Amino acid sequence: MNRIGVVTFPGTLDDQDARRAIRLSGAEPVPLWHASDSLAGVEAVILPGGFSYGDYLRAGAIARFAPIMDEVVRAARGGLPVLGICNGFQVLCESHLLPGAMIRNEGRKFVCCQQRLRVESSDTTWTCDFVAGQEITIVLKNGEGNFQADSQTLRQLEDNNQVVFRYLDNPNGSRNDIAGITNERGNVVGLMPHPEHSVEVLTGGTKDGLPFFTSVQRFLALTSA
Repeated sequence: MNRIGVVTFPGTLDDQDARRAIRLSGAEPVPLWHASDSLAGVEAVILPGGFSYGDYLRAGAIARFAPIMDEVVRAARGGLPVLGICNGFQVLCESHLLPGAMIRNEGRKFVCCQQRLRVESSDTTWTCDFVAGQEITIVLKNGEGNFQADSQTLRQLEDNNQVVFRYLDNPNGSRNDIAGITNERGNVVGLMPHPEHSVEVLTGGTKDGLPFFTSVQRFLALTSA
């Protein structure tokens, strides 16, 4: 059984939801504490949503300096699969594992809805159970989900197939309708919507988030074969 770590920072809200999604997908969730300097031998890591350190200074800016992040950055650069969800995506950008930055939503309003997305790339460790062009609906909830990057960075993301998800009806003003991106290697993915809240129809409206958690297990099975 694959062991997938879920990091908890002060102010994290969705760590238990992420661990539950991991269990439902057939893997073993492993809690990881922000002050630890060990990844406990996990095979993948999820940075969940919430308001790490109260989002003081800037969303994700303080969490980037947590001791656990030194290990996450090192392991990610070595190929470890890492998924950043909402605040986790912000932390990945602040850690420079992913390019770009998040600013306040257009209209400066918190968005909470069932969000339609288009899968742009299935060529990552977290999306290989999707099909490029597939349309999915998962939960979105954020106040600083407006993805921004300079024109050169956007061109590189588009040219290198690093845009993984795109909003079908952009709710927050993100450039190029970008909802999620990956690094060049494809092992680090960040997105603002919450797949962990969409793994059961009863609680999330759809099960469209489940393939995130099965994708990484499929990848790990292929690489260990």
